Amino acid sequence: MSRKLIGITCETTLKSGLESPRQALPRPYVWAIERAGGIPVLLPATGSIENAERYLSILDGLLLSGGVDVDPALYGEEAHPELGRVDPDRDSIEIPLTRLALAQNMPIFAICRGIQVLNVAMGGTLYQDLPSENPSHLQHQQRHDGIARDVATHNVWIEEGTRLAEIVGEPCIATNSFHHQALKKVAEGLTVTAYAEDGIIEGVESAAYRYVLGVQFHPEETAFVDEKSMRLFQAFVDAL
Repeated sequence: MSRKLIGITCETTLKSGLESPRQALPRPYVWAIERAGGIPVLLPATGSIENAERYLSILDGLLLSGGVDVDPALYGEEAHPELGRVDPDRDSIEIPLTRLALAQNMPIFAICRGIQVLNVAMGGTLYQDLPSENPSHLQHQQRHDGIARDVATHNVWIEEGTRLAEIVGEPCIATNSFHHQALKKVAEGLTVTAYAEDGIIEGVESAAYRYVLGVQFHPEETAFVDEKSMRLFQAFVDAL
């Protein structure tokens, strides 16, 4: 059996000095997909929906990666004062790309910003700034405490009987945390599968499609030190 092609969305970096903005992706996504047996294909932001359609015509699966905030205009809200940087180029292609993938019943694995993009693409909304809109004792942005990306900082509790529970194999997974936004109104068609201790949604999936699963944490960063994290990539590749 030939190895499957998995498209991974990229982010747009800011212009720096004489350097032009770049399309970029952290290496752990590539390594995790390769280790799971897939072939990673980096997808740059493009202003052409036709290009997005062409992407999907050659891919077996779509991984929506992490990154900056989703523009709240895409779910009908004004920008919160604490809204972070948005990436208009990425938003303009990633939302329609996600909808096209869903329409084609292509397997989707959505990580961090990816779970937010998935929710918005399907009609949901987001907390634009958790610290002010949904204060918590948990630190959902561990970089503020100088904690490395491959270190777990809080537990996520998984709903029994879900695909996520089947993959992880236990009712709880210790995760890292690098987000200040999160799902608020969950889109119709998505089922919540996991929560943090403070009630923040950490996982969703959909039984209406061949394979649609999203997590708010970053398993690509912990996949090489944590078997449960690696199982998420293995299950995605195995579903293709």
